[in-house]
Amino acid sequence: MRNFRDIKVWEKSHALTLSIYQESRALPKEEIYSLTSQMRRAAASIPTNIAEGSGRGSHADFARFTQMAIGSASELEYLLLLARDLSYFDVATHQKLEQETIEVRRMLIAFQRKLQSDSAAQG
Repeated sequence: MRNFRDIKVWEKSHALTLSIYQESRALPKEEIYSLTSQMRRAAASIPTNIAEGSGRGSHADFARFTQMAIGSASELEYLLLLARDLSYFDVATHQKLEQETIEVRRMLIAFQRKLQSDSAAQG
């Protein structure tokens, strides 16, 4: 369909994933196989689903993968809240990452709507 690297929301979600990996280094070592791992997996799942969806044959398929990316963004938002409430992230770090996550999710929702509209126009 299209090169995922040319999709703006993929760029933003990739940057978010890099930020999550960087900031999650500060989490306690005992969280490496739990919260740190979950947070990194949820973050990486966002651009991964965009990349996979972009290689599918239809806008409807791509929209389905975009929906999974939206779910991962919501999961990440909760995990960031949990990390803040456990005092693993300070307020400023949490706010920065949360704002990036919310922005990516909003972009994904708009992108998904466009894909669904394009799919309906093709159908």
